[in-house]
Amino acid sequence: MRDIILAAFLFGSVPFILWRPTIGVFLWLWVSVMSPHRLTWGFAYDYSFAQLIAIATLVGMLFSREPKRLPVTPVTVVLFLLIVWMNVTTLFCLDIDLSYSMWERVMKIQLMIFVSLYLLHSKQHVQVLIWVVAGSVASFGVKGGVFTLQGGGEDRVWGPTGSFIEENNALALATIMTIPLLYILFRQATKRWLRWSLLAAMVLCGFSALGSYSRGAFVAIAAMIGVLWWKSRRKVVTGIVLATLVPFAIAFMPEKWEERMWSIQNYEQDTSAMGRINAWMMAVNLANDRPLVGGGFEIYNKRVFGRYAPDPDDVHAAHSIYFQMLGEHGYVGLMLFLLLWILVWRDTWWVIKHSRSHSELQWALDLARMTQMSLVGYAVGGAFLNLAYYDVPYNLLVALVLTRILVEKEIKSVAQMEEVPLRPQANVGNAGKQEAIAKNPG
Repeated sequence: MRDIILAAFLFGSVPFILWRPTIGVFLWLWVSVMSPHRLTWGFAYDYSFAQLIAIATLVGMLFSREPKRLPVTPVTVVLFLLIVWMNVTTLFCLDIDLSYSMWERVMKIQLMIFVSLYLLHSKQHVQVLIWVVAGSVASFGVKGGVFTLQGGGEDRVWGPTGSFIEENNALALATIMTIPLLYILFRQATKRWLRWSLLAAMVLCGFSALGSYSRGAFVAIAAMIGVLWWKSRRKVVTGIVLATLVPFAIAFMPEKWEERMWSIQNYEQDTSAMGRINAWMMAVNLANDRPLVGGGFEIYNKRVFGRYAPDPDDVHAAHSIYFQMLGEHGYVGLMLFLLLWILVWRDTWWVIKHSRSHSELQWALDLARMTQMSLVGYAVGGAFLNLAYYDVPYNLLVALVLTRILVEKEIKSVAQMEEVPLRPQANVGNAGKQEAIAKNPG
């Protein structure tokens, strides 16, 4: 039944996508991030719904009369250069058969990122994008949080099969990044039931992250809490609240959870941690040997580890967005990747600075501040996870680029409105003086 309902809904949406391709952007984002087809058991499980929606969106884009414009900003330019460089490194990859599958997946994601930038243009579009991203990930966070509370945290929480966040660590980071997005929606919600629902979702996402037993996510949570306290205007009140809630959440988890978290201090005795360090050293050695292009996508196999890793028999994925980019795309790829997120962070500060004094831009202020929180989680937690190509951070990039453009337009519009009344008053004054002189020439 799930297969039929999902297929009927997505196939039925095609005419609407052709009519309004922006609908296709949001549906593609939903299918890509949430992977609803992975919640079925029949024909829909492996069906390429994302490809169907993408094709319909591209066709609709050609004939739609909706406003369309690709923003050219430092962020979008660097993102384009990074994509070009990924294609260059694929041409020189160590194994094209292994690289092709991930290359295809990443290019599809980035194509739709630029389609989103091309089609979306309004405040409502940004808000819907945040709703779709937050709702898609939070659905698993809420489910995982309930699972953790019911089982007392004894069992780990896992993500949807076949997605970027299938692994417990990846799901934990995704849910952590979603909590600030849920707070944006909480701030904008006016109905009491919705505000309480969003608040409950934030709490459950937190427990889901704890229930994943992810040490990287735990470090990311600590970093986000530290930034939240530092940016808070009421540091004493915020500190008291955090000092009350955080120990309570940790105390709820079983003893084996605490043992795993504190094992970070003795990483030399942890096979998982040492495996990651081995993969990081492999990436460094590979990049030093091929500094420009690295090894291309999917380099984590015995042949590559046998040549570049300190322990050739301990084959691991990079488990770090930074070493992943370094090993797969060389120093050039890593520099473009870092520059991209530095520019995104700069845009968050620009939006905060220019929207702070405008009440009508409160939504943009909230979005920029909470995007910073999500990016902190991604930057810290991503240091231990293989999520360099995960689509949620790139969709936050889209939301922020569009938000900055909207803030620029609003500030310019306000400035023009403030200048307009001054000119007619000056003209009226001059005309009055001339009339007075004509009546009284002496």
